[in-house]
Formats: sequence, C-alpha cells, structure tokens
Amino acid sequence: MSIVVALRRAAPLVIAAAGSFLLTSSHAHAQWWKRAPVDFEECADAAEKSATKAEKTAALADCNAKFAGRRKPGGGYTYYDFLQDRTFDIAGPNPTPEEQKKIDESYTAYLADQRRRDEAAHAMARQQREQQEQQAQQLQQVALRTEVERVPVPLERPKVLQTTGARPKGAPCTKGSFSCEWPRLSEGLNEIKRLFNPTPSKPAKKS
Repeated sequence: MSIVVALRRAAPLVIAAAGSFLLTSSHAHAQWWKRAPVDFEECADAAEKSATKAEKTAALADCNAKFAGRRKPGGGYTYYDFLQDRTFDIAGPNPTPEEQKKIDESYTAYLADQRRRDEAAHAMARQQREQQEQQAQQLQQVALRTEVERVPVPLERPKVLQTTGARPKGAPCTKGSFSCEWPRLSEGLNEIKRLFNPTPSKPAKKS
C-alpha cells in the first residue's frame, strides 16, 4: 500500500517533468530547422515581426549592417555607395573582394575628377574676377578722361601794350593809331627838348 501511495503522489511530478522536457526539446528543434536570412530583404521581413518598435528598429539596423546589397527586380543585387552617389551591380547580397576593389578604384577616380572640377571652377572664378577688375579700371579711366574734358580750358591772356605806347616788334601798324603815331611824336618832342635845353659844352682842358 505504501508503495502504491508513493507512486500516486509522484505521478504528477513525473508528468510535469515530462511535459517540460518535451516543450524544451520542441523549442530547440524549431531553432535548429529555422534558417538564417540570406539577404537584406529576408532579414527585414523577419524584423517586421518583432514584438516592439524598439526591437524592430534594432533588428533592421542589424540587417543593414549584415547586408550591403539590395535585390534587383530582374535578379542579382545592387550596392549603393553614398560617397560617390552611385550604384554598382554585384552578384550576391554583399560585394565580393574583387567587386569591392572595383568600387574602391571607382571612388579614387571620382575623387580625382572632383579635384579637377574644383580646380577648373577656381580658375574660372579667378579669371572672371580679373576681368571684372580690368573692366572697373577701364570704366574709371573713361570717367576720369570725360571729367577732364568737361573742365573748360582758360583762354590765353592777351598781351598788354607797354605804357610807352610802343607797338610790339613786327606787329602791323594801322594808320592813325596811337601805336603808329607815337614814335614820330616822340622824336618831335625830343627835338623841342634839345632846343630849350642845349647840351652844355665841355670845358676846355688846361694845358
């Protein structure tokens, strides 16, 4: 009797232990047959089934870190390089070493082309600046020359006759003008002065 009672008391514990074992075994089997996502799209589909928004965001970030390529509608994958703002065709969900080498070489050529463009842009800007400076200088010179031309040139000051009334040498003589008659009158006055004021004779030297 004591043995039967003990078995009856132990039966619920055995059943519970067996159920726990079966559940654990089933969960492990489910994890074993569930395969990992092969590309970003499968990984993103699984992330969409996350229980919370935070888990979904973390799962999508993990998908983006694992897979660089994206599916193409016609098959294959593309890789977007944001540094070049360009996409590259790749065979799988991630670039192979050879494909990555070609992407890096393209980026090197992109940098060289960008440097040439920058140098050409700087040279053009410098040329335009020099042309603008030359045009400004030309406009300034034209404005200065125009301003000089607007200033009136003073007329030559006329020559004033001497107070003696003598006309300038070589100047034409107009009959009846003072400048022509003055020399004749001056000689006549000198003759009258000599008549009234004779020149004193020199005293004779004593021997």
